[in-house]
Amino acid sequence: MRKEKHYKGWNEIKTNDSWAIFKIMGEFVNGYEKLSKIGPCVSIFGSARTKPDHEYYKLTEEVASKIVDSGYGVITGGGPGIMEAGNKGAHIAGGTSVGLNIELPFEQHDNPYIDSDKVLDFDYFFVRKVMFVKYSQGFVVMPGGFGTLDELFEAITLIQTHKIDTFPIILVGTKFWSGLVDWVKNTLLTEGNISAKDLDLIHVVDTADEVISILNAFYKESELSPNF
Repeated sequence: MRKEKHYKGWNEIKTNDSWAIFKIMGEFVNGYEKLSKIGPCVSIFGSARTKPDHEYYKLTEEVASKIVDSGYGVITGGGPGIMEAGNKGAHIAGGTSVGLNIELPFEQHDNPYIDSDKVLDFDYFFVRKVMFVKYSQGFVVMPGGFGTLDELFEAITLIQTHKIDTFPIILVGTKFWSGLVDWVKNTLLTEGNISAKDLDLIHVVDTADEVISILNAFYKESELSPNF
């Protein structure tokens, strides 16, 4: 006869999980309502640990400024480092500057360059990632850590599996990204785990002008709209 296992507080956990659905739903509703009004934007990702005197911080400012000059707003994760640089570049250029902040036990706080009416706070990473994907016309991925890689590969996977329409995914910094790209080509592709055409989903560049060239070329042929 099968022995039933009983865990202390198990029913209470299940009840709390059910009520959490309403909090999750509230984050989705709030995000959809606010972001549906901002117009075409490009998301910029990268490390929260990058300092203002770093070359990638300065390059991110330039990229964000030129994105605004090209008619887009900028969305970041709302925190310090590369995220701050993206919002700063957009703010100085007079464009839309959006921050999707996440509550973390360390390092995350709103940066001062987000438009006051365009700060959204999230408890759940998965809800926040939906907002990035749905309301971005492109991903500009600066050097970063695990969180940056998470956001990058989620977008690639959704496009690869046709869950969303294709949009530009641009990796900035050949020196930083070349090792990863080489591994994708020499291991994933060689092992047959991806197809050759999947490599076309990403672009690797070094300058702000290259970022803008890719965005403009793509949207010369494609409509600007939410991705699903």
